[in-house]
Amino acid sequence: MRKEVWFGLTILIGIVLSIIIFMPAPADMTNGHLGLLMLALIVVTIMLGFPTAFTLMGMGVIFTLLAYRDMGTNLAIQQTLDLMVLRTYAVMTNDVLIAVPLFIFMGYLVERANLIQSLFQGMHLALARIPGSLAVATIATCAIFATATGIVGAVVTLMGLLAMPAMLRAGYSVQLTAGSITAGGCLGIMLPPSVLLILYGAVAGVSVVKLYAGAFFPGLMLAVLYMLYVIILAKLRPSVAPPLSEEDRRVPLPDYAQAIKETITNRAVPGLISAMKGRRNINVPMSVLFKNLLIALLPALLFFAIAGTSYHNQTRPIQEQAYDLQELGFDSFDTGSSFGGLEEPPVEFGLAEPPMESSGLAEPPGAEPLAQSSAETSEAQAVAEDAKAERRPASTTFWIFFAIGSLAMLAYYAMLTFARLEIFKMLLSSFFPLTILILAVLGSIVIGLCTPTEAAALGALGGMLLALAYRRLNYAMVRESVYLAAKTSAMVCWLFVGSSIFSAAFALLGGQEIINNWVLSMDLTPIEFMILAQIVIFLLGWPLEWTEIIIIFMPIFLPLLAHYQIDPLFFGLLVALNLQTAFLSPPVAMSAFYLKGVSPPHVTLNQIFLGMMPFMAIQVLAIVILYMFPGIGLWLPSVLY
Repeated sequence: MRKEVWFGLTILIGIVLSIIIFMPAPADMTNGHLGLLMLALIVVTIMLGFPTAFTLMGMGVIFTLLAYRDMGTNLAIQQTLDLMVLRTYAVMTNDVLIAVPLFIFMGYLVERANLIQSLFQGMHLALARIPGSLAVATIATCAIFATATGIVGAVVTLMGLLAMPAMLRAGYSVQLTAGSITAGGCLGIMLPPSVLLILYGAVAGVSVVKLYAGAFFPGLMLAVLYMLYVIILAKLRPSVAPPLSEEDRRVPLPDYAQAIKETITNRAVPGLISAMKGRRNINVPMSVLFKNLLIALLPALLFFAIAGTSYHNQTRPIQEQAYDLQELGFDSFDTGSSFGGLEEPPVEFGLAEPPMESSGLAEPPGAEPLAQSSAETSEAQAVAEDAKAERRPASTTFWIFFAIGSLAMLAYYAMLTFARLEIFKMLLSSFFPLTILILAVLGSIVIGLCTPTEAAALGALGGMLLALAYRRLNYAMVRESVYLAAKTSAMVCWLFVGSSIFSAAFALLGGQEIINNWVLSMDLTPIEFMILAQIVIFLLGWPLEWTEIIIIFMPIFLPLLAHYQIDPLFFGLLVALNLQTAFLSPPVAMSAFYLKGVSPPHVTLNQIFLGMMPFMAIQVLAIVILYMFPGIGLWLPSVLY
């Protein structure tokens, strides 16, 4: 029998023995004991392989009947069925969960657009001179693709097929190869738009928008820590990650680029401009030269467009709107009156009509047409405002950033060879479309333009447009994506229904109250409670998946946060970082099994587990860093909201 099976059975036997030893006799059991028994049994049944959602519902129904056992059979059944209906209806009316199928659908569409191969090739060539470049490129590709899809299994499987053979062929160790792929693929559950954060927001009642804003920098920090570990390891132990040969780093050039390189210069922009002149023309079509020159100048055009827009916004004069308002008071109506009130005009012999000519009605003397008078007045005001309005000077910060950006552009074009231009074109067709899609989805959420559900719909539309642009959109592809999205979404929704029934039964039996009293009796400080909670979640990640931890165990911790004055948003960010380990920790390390399914025969599951362990340590380090510097996660939400 395999070691991982023995490990799982050991945990299972330990839980069962704990139930037998610590539980009182059946005659002495109270409802609180039944709640704790239900919590232990759910872990046992999940580890035995029973479907999680229906196990939760079944346990909830059975123990709810036991909770109502003193009311009589008919009333107990009626109360239990009412509870099931009410909790199911509460899940169905949760608006936050609408975003789940749309984000999942977006992920399946992007996965089937076949961007990952060109993305990995471009990242690998762009980072070729960095130690451990293949592993660093793998983590970067996984981070970008996992952010766009959020599907851990798909990312790990695709990168196992694409990156693992290249890394093993380049002499990388099996452990580093497996660890880079599995750890990088798991970043999708931390980086927004993440389904994990949506589920936590629905369970904890925390704004998903704030969770997305808060998770961005911690997820980026974790990816950077992975890359730093690989670079340091490759520098200290080159045998684990040997540098690439010149042949592997060579970028094949098209015919026009090779001709310009040999006859004019290797620098892209000067070479293209010189080749466009008739005197040094090298028989390359002008359309090819112009197209590649435009591609080469895209970064400069984008930089100056952003700088120009920023300059225009900063120097725009402040327009003060003038309103024709009169100050209230008697003097504003009649300044000529000595009393300041309304006064009849003096008349000698009673009421009198204004003088009128015999030809008809006439304006009073000295009066002008109202329209002409108002037009002249508004024109005079506009001229006066234009004379007063002056553009404001740009700030010093703008000029500093403009100077830095200009120097960066000059350095970029000084180093832009035809080989680097080809790498840029690879990234332009893979990295930038995904980046634009991610920024469109996240940007619309962060700036408040869309709710998470609307942004998910925007992402699904963007995924379809990407598939269409890469000529992958067809009926079979859309049908498969819809089917997989519906299947995954149904699993998530059934999990929520089962969790809702289970949590209601657990609270009804008094299990939540027992745990609360037990934790409060320990008289912990907020720091000690936070450490205890993270240790428990870390240990739960070994036998359970993250969905089960979020749905079953988060409702147990959340009521205690108010007592210890812990922000649920910050707690959720720590939990999201912690739950990265759920995909890497045996025996239920799903990413290890995904990778094993596409690995060469000589790669064993134990080698994959060993490769994941250093990255698990990095995840723990990231949790410590985030706890010591909470501004990493809380700064962006505080600025935006």
